[in-house]
Amino acid sequence: MPTSSLKINQRIEAVCEAGCEAVRASIQTLESGNQVALTADLSPEESQKVLSELKTIMAVYDNH
Repeated sequence: MPTSSLKINQRIEAVCEAGCEAVRASIQTLESGNQVALTADLSPEESQKVLSELKTIMAVYDNH
C-alpha cells in the first residue's frame, strides 16, 4: 500500500473511531472547503479522498 493510501486510511479510521457525529461534522467541514485536524497535513487531493470515503461509509448508516 502506498504511503499516501496508508495515511488516508489512518485518518479515516481515526475520524470513524470518534463516532457518527464526528464523521458527519468532518464531512460538513471538508465539504465547505476547510480542513479538520486529522486532515490538516494532507494535500487537497488526499483530503478529497478522505471526504469521499467518509461519505461512502456514512451512506451505509444513513440508509438504514
